[in-house]
This record gives sequence, C-alpha cells and structure tokens, in this order.
Amino acid sequence: MHTHILSKEREVLERVMPGLDARLAACPLQQLEGAESPVLAWFKAAGGAGMLIPRALGGHELRALEVLRVQRALGSRSPSLALATNMHTCTVAAIPPCEATQDLLQMIARDRLLVASGFAEGRPATSIQSPGIEVRVKADGLVLNGSKKPCSLARSMDLFTASVLVPQEDGRRRFALVTVPAHLDGIERLPFAEPGFLDAAENQEVRLREVSVPHEYVSYFGEELTLTQELSAAFLWFEIFVSASYLGAASALVERLYLHQRGSAAVRAQLAGQLQATMLSLEAVAWRIDTGERDAHAVVSALAARYEAQRVIAQVAADAAEQLGGMQYLVSPDVQYLLRVCRALAFHPPGRWVMDEPLDSYFKGQELHIP
Repeated sequence: MHTHILSKEREVLERVMPGLDARLAACPLQQLEGAESPVLAWFKAAGGAGMLIPRALGGHELRALEVLRVQRALGSRSPSLALATNMHTCTVAAIPPCEATQDLLQMIARDRLLVASGFAEGRPATSIQSPGIEVRVKADGLVLNGSKKPCSLARSMDLFTASVLVPQEDGRRRFALVTVPAHLDGIERLPFAEPGFLDAAENQEVRLREVSVPHEYVSYFGEELTLTQELSAAFLWFEIFVSASYLGAASALVERLYLHQRGSAAVRAQLAGQLQATMLSLEAVAWRIDTGERDAHAVVSALAARYEAQRVIAQVAADAAEQLGGMQYLVSPDVQYLLRVCRALAFHPPGRWVMDEPLDSYFKGQELHIP
C-alpha cells in the first residue's frame, strides 16, 4: 500500500540521493538502528555529505526547505541516520564560506567526508557558545584538550570540528571553529551511552589529549558570545532539521496505521493532519532562512516551531502507538523503539525550560539572549 504522508519528502530524497530511500526501506528497522548499521556508509556513498555545499564546489547546494524534507524522509526510515547526518549538515553550515574554507568545503563534497561536531551542546545548562575544549596557543597553531559527549558520528567521522575560544594578545577571546582530520594523534573515542538506543548515530565520547592544530585549520567567527551570521544559520538549521528528523519518526508510526489499517479514518486523518501542520510550520522557518533571514526574530520563530513540534510529535506518537494496539506494542520492537525515539527531541538544546525567560523577555520587547 502506498501513502502520501511522506511522498513529497521522499521525492526530494530520491532526487538528491537516488536509490537510498529504497535501500533503507528494504532493511529492517532494528538492523538500520544497530551498532553495525550500514546507514552512514550508504549516506556517504549516495553523496549526502555535500547537501549544503555550493555546486561550484561539487555539492548539491540544497535550500533549507529541501534539506528539511530530506531530514524528515531519513527520520522515517532510520532516526539514527537522520540525527547523525543532521549534525554533519549543521556543522557544514557553520563553516564560514570564505576563501580560507573553500578548499575544505570542496574536499568534503568531492571526497564525501563526514564531519562530526565538538560544539558544546552536549553539556547540561551550557550554551553552544561556551565551548568545553581548552585551548593553548603556540607559535605554529593551537593545542586542544577536552571532550565532547555525546558526539554523533564518533566512529565514521572523517573530520572533527570543535568550537573554541582562542586567547588574543589584548586579553580578549575570539570564538572560532577548528576543523581537523579525525585520525590526528590525541583524538580518542570512548563508550558513552548504554547500547540499544540510536546506536547507528554513533553517540560516543570524543576526547582530545594534546591535539596539535595548525593555524590553517582555524576559522574565526568573532568576539566571545557574538552570534555571527554563519553561527546563526547553523543554529537555525539545527533547530528545524532536528525537529524534522523526529517528525519523520512520528510519521513512520502514523504510516503504520495506514499500512496495517488500524484505527478509524477520523483518527488516522487527524494524526496525519497534525504532522502535516507541524511540517508546514517548519517549512515556513526554512523559507525564511532561504530568503536570507538571520535575525533574532528568525531564531525565535525556529525555537517556537521546534517546541510546538516537540509537543505534537510526542502526542501523535503516543496516539498512533495506542491505535496500533497492545499486541503490536508487545510483539513489534519497531513500535516500542519509535515511541521512545519520539520523546528524545525534548532533550536537544536549548531545552524549553531554559528558554522560557529569554523568550518571554524577547516578546516583552527586549533583546534575545540565548543562555
């Protein structure tokens, strides 16, 4: 049986990475999500690493709206794949598109390299602009020490990026992005999470011990706590793309209602409609990004869309699982797994409770501050 719940999203995925969706659909979910999953290798082979990279540099040069649809499609087949590749895509978005990084972006697209992120979002109550990597300056570059946990793509990454604050001679610190080959001496991978949940995303601890980085691997954003245009774009894209990834997982549960003819027509249509309305709100933010908006209002819109998606995804997933019935829940590991996945959006930064006061202050007319 064919449904239209994800037809637009899967059309875009097929255009960008031909054959990948069929390959994912033919493989059991538990195999796709396992520690030995082939999904990241398939994504690399399909050319997914270059989604945001300009065509002139060998990439697909997709708009935010197109990437949003790809993420939902991937999330419906393999949530681990969607979440891991989302981190790659948003990290690429954070690389300043200047002459100094042109060769890097071209290399990522040409060689189909996966990029892992060492931004600070893994630490509770910590801003992405408060890096957890310590920096020591030396004559020919920087020395890095610290860790990122969890870090998606820990095993499959070709490049590792880290947000750092680099001390300057005048006493100030500049916010910078460091991009290094993942095989450099001093980069270690350590177990982090208990196995059995999103294993294919390769969420491990990446630890840096005296990692030497030459100056040419460093791209500067600006002074400490300055949210520049490139970083704003990466932040905006992360919020809507991660939401679309989990929306895909919820969509997979509702799609099962249609495939197994469970629940009434009214209930199925209501749940599918809620997902479509949520996708429309995310698409509206993506459209703003594509028209060049990077201001505080765009950030607030992205956060509002994400928090509403968070609520809808959890509720729709629970309702869909209930309509599939107790026997499906007991005998199908897929239903249990997807239901658990759909709760995890709440744990991505910034948490809703962290942003209550900043958003309230913004709506009262003050400047937006992301803690």
